[in-house]
Amino acid sequence: MISYVARRLLQSVLILVGISVVTFVLLYLLPADPARQIAGRSATAETVANIRTQLGLDLPFHEQYLRYAKGLLQGDLGRSYLQKTEVSTLIASRLPASLLLMAGAITCELVLGLAMGLIAALKRGSAVDNGLMLASFVGVSAPQFVIGIMMLYVFSVVLGWFPIGGYGTFSHLVLPSLTLGILGAGWYARMMRSSMIDVLRQDYIRTARSKGLKGRTVLFRHALPNAVLPVIAMIGIDIGLFMSGIVVVESVFGWPGIGQLAWQAIQRVDIPIIMGVTLVSACAIVIGNLVADLIAPFIDPRIKLR
Repeated sequence: MISYVARRLLQSVLILVGISVVTFVLLYLLPADPARQIAGRSATAETVANIRTQLGLDLPFHEQYLRYAKGLLQGDLGRSYLQKTEVSTLIASRLPASLLLMAGAITCELVLGLAMGLIAALKRGSAVDNGLMLASFVGVSAPQFVIGIMMLYVFSVVLGWFPIGGYGTFSHLVLPSLTLGILGAGWYARMMRSSMIDVLRQDYIRTARSKGLKGRTVLFRHALPNAVLPVIAMIGIDIGLFMSGIVVVESVFGWPGIGQLAWQAIQRVDIPIIMGVTLVSACAIVIGNLVADLIAPFIDPRIKLR
């Protein structure tokens, strides 16, 4: 276990270095000029040049990256060009809200997706199965901003059950979590259905039934733990999808997380914030995948970490 974790951590470091290089290159090639954004449209060329020099934007690419990498090794994510605040401080102030939203979304997608997939597998070929799979297809296909706006209109404007936006209470969390979770629920429902149908055909399931075990025991003790393994492996990948979807959802619901911070930074070409949010998101994806791999052997002892 220790050697596996150490090897994965080394791989994670290499992945993060690669992500930082690629992201830095893409931002370096942007046609937008951060110095011009800071100085304003009416600023003179001399003022823009002075700002560019102060920020080190006039240095060659490799020197800029080495300066940034040196700061990262010291735990420094840089300083926002426009807000004049440490990026780590800005992200730390927004991260709890995003983590709360992510936890709510994962809970929603697992509860909805696993339940839909399990029922569809048990009712295979029926109208219930077809209806659930159609619903999952709609959930996967619909853009998140459309789902978010529809939920706001129905449950906030028409019914008045939930607040239109904001942050701070459980009622504020429900609609954003559902909006993010519906997409994952659709994927999980289809994956769970296929996995459960395959597991129910296995010899050990027939053997368990032939021994006289109750259907509920066979389902929850023998079939479900094996059918759910592909879903667990997908949770780590989902963190990356959430990080991209959070930008849209947080904007729709006015949720003060890092997605909203990243969107504001993109509009203003605030490179340190963009880099910081990207690296934090990449770390979340790497950690999520590692945790999913470590949990799998506890569910199915046949899985060995190598």
